[in-house]
Amino acid sequence: MNATRLILALLLPVIAGCASHAPAPVEDRGRGPAAEKPKLAVPAVLVATDSRAVFHTVKKGETLYSIALDSGQDYRDVAAWNNLENPNLIKIGQQLRVTPPDSSAVAVTKPVTSSAPVEIKPVAPGSSGAGTSISINTDTLKREPKGGKLPWSDDALAKARQGDVTAKPAEVRPEAKPAEVKAAEKPAEKPPLAGDDLEWIWPANGKLLAQYSEGGGKGVDIAGKEGDPVLAAASGVVSYAGTGLRGYGNLIVLRHNATYLSVYAHNSKLLVKEKDTVARGQKIAEMGSTDTESPRLHFEIRREGKPADPQKFLPIR
Repeated sequence: MNATRLILALLLPVIAGCASHAPAPVEDRGRGPAAEKPKLAVPAVLVATDSRAVFHTVKKGETLYSIALDSGQDYRDVAAWNNLENPNLIKIGQQLRVTPPDSSAVAVTKPVTSSAPVEIKPVAPGSSGAGTSISINTDTLKREPKGGKLPWSDDALAKARQGDVTAKPAEVRPEAKPAEVKAAEKPAEKPPLAGDDLEWIWPANGKLLAQYSEGGGKGVDIAGKEGDPVLAAASGVVSYAGTGLRGYGNLIVLRHNATYLSVYAHNSKLLVKEKDTVARGQKIAEMGSTDTESPRLHFEIRREGKPADPQKFLPIR
């Protein structure tokens, strides 16, 4: 008996110590480490780019007219964008804007259209908003006829009592006014030609003295006699007429659209002035030899200010 009490006395402190410790944490190995929340992708900003440079650094020998031509712009626009009162006063190293200043974006709201039914939930008095869902197709609603009114008569009263109230008097539309009829019959205006849709003709009839070459001749030279007619190769507006470009002599530049210009150099006489509108085939100058060794027409086609091979646009001959 004494031995039993002795054993109990020795075991009680051990049991009490075990009960005082908190249970060891249990690790659930069935699950992996917590997955990181995926980061939301930031949509890339779409930037409309233009192949033409925004600014040009003035180099030795350049003029505002040559810079505008190489940029495919009107020299008056370039002067306005840079607040130049005198187009002849530019300095070497000066930065000139050669594309239009950025205009403020205009937000266009696109109407939301959907053929899916619209779900309407009526709210019962005193309820929290739950109710029976009723699906109504908006297209169906738009196509349902509206109710009409019938003149008083015994027959109309009888139909109303019988539930036949769908009859609707014929809709009387006002007669169209003569001015409205003419406007409706007027054909839509033809959109302006763009890019390669332009119809080109040869500006002179002489033989070729020089052809276009990459990194060399910017256009073609056409032989002729002093005073031969120089024709507009396509319809357009006179962007420049004068002697502001060294090596071109008496020069005419026509703008045909936002992309294409044509150049007519070495003329003896100019027959049009700036801002004149000319038609394809119209005589705009007389052939000459200004800034060249013999009578000829130097002709260029420029796309966004960059010279292109005129023979790829002109008719084969």
